[in-house]
Amino acid sequence: MNPNPNPQPNRRPRAATAALALLLAVLPAAAHEGHAHKDETPPPATRGDGPQRLADGSVFLPKLTQRQLALRTQLTAAGEQPVSVELTGKVVLDPGSGGRVQSMIGGRVEAPAGGIPALGQAVRKGELLARVHPAVSPLELGGQTAQAADLRASLGVAERRLARLKELEATVARKELDAAEADVQSLRERLAAIGQSLRHHEDLRAPVSGVVAAASVVAGQVVEARELLFEIVDPANLRVEALSYEPRLAADIAGAYGSAGPGQDVLLAFVGAGRSLREQAIPLLFRVEGGNATLALNQPLKVIAQTRSQVKGVPLPTAAVVKNAANQEIVWVKNAAERFSPRPVRTQPLDGSRVAVVGGLQAGERVVVQGAALVNQVR
Repeated sequence: MNPNPNPQPNRRPRAATAALALLLAVLPAAAHEGHAHKDETPPPATRGDGPQRLADGSVFLPKLTQRQLALRTQLTAAGEQPVSVELTGKVVLDPGSGGRVQSMIGGRVEAPAGGIPALGQAVRKGELLARVHPAVSPLELGGQTAQAADLRASLGVAERRLARLKELEATVARKELDAAEADVQSLRERLAAIGQSLRHHEDLRAPVSGVVAAASVVAGQVVEARELLFEIVDPANLRVEALSYEPRLAADIAGAYGSAGPGQDVLLAFVGAGRSLREQAIPLLFRVEGGNATLALNQPLKVIAQTRSQVKGVPLPTAAVVKNAANQEIVWVKNAAERFSPRPVRTQPLDGSRVAVVGGLQAGERVVVQGAALVNQVR
């Protein structure tokens, strides 16, 4: 008699066990054949097809987004660049082509026939800008009027005496006649001076030809003596003054640039340096040679002074350097068609629109030179 009347249930567990053992034997061999996965760093995973900041800090930027942001890259090239120093400056008046108009007396302003010149109006040298009538108190006016009356009375007496002496010219000494004539002439001149002082006014005229840069006066305004009323400049002849805390810099300047903001650069020519400290610094004077910036008097300006010393670096546009969350200067390097990595760098200014990367970047790398700020904002 058969001791196992139903052999089918025992056969199925044995078949399942054999299949599981075969699978466990095959999987390790397939996984480790030829290399070890534990030594590899998997590429950062992207979340969709949109712009995004990856786990390693790099940025994934699709081609379509790059075109929309108008990104531009540049292949870097290293070379010798001039060492530059950044100074703080401002636009000042050229003493040869500009001037100031001040009143020598205090009084009330009167507009001339053509009116008081407005800001930006062109004026010629010697043109009447305004007239100032002196401010005289009633007591002073009364004293001058009384003095004029006394002089008129004395003049009348002197004239009558002179007339009598001339009638007796044959019997009077010549010296008495000359003394009487001198007294009459003196009294007339004194009376004329008093009368002119009562009607005196000061004409304010343009000292140079140019454009009115500042006008702080209106008709009827009461001004003080030595108060600045007009400033006249020649827009084609402006100066920039900067302060340097390194006295030896003045002897090493080879060129200079000025920057009033993005896209507002001017070319400067070094004129000279002062020999007296101002605010514990040496004043340096530059002449504006040209540029695409419209400068105003007393406008602050960033001055980049290039020296004759050289340093090895990679020149890049200023827009290529941005700040990261730690306030470090970085550039964005293009590693692949749609991947950009941040690179901390050290820079020195070259001119108003370029910097020299002296550390953190090698020649032959492709760097974002337009739109780097937009790449830096991707999160």
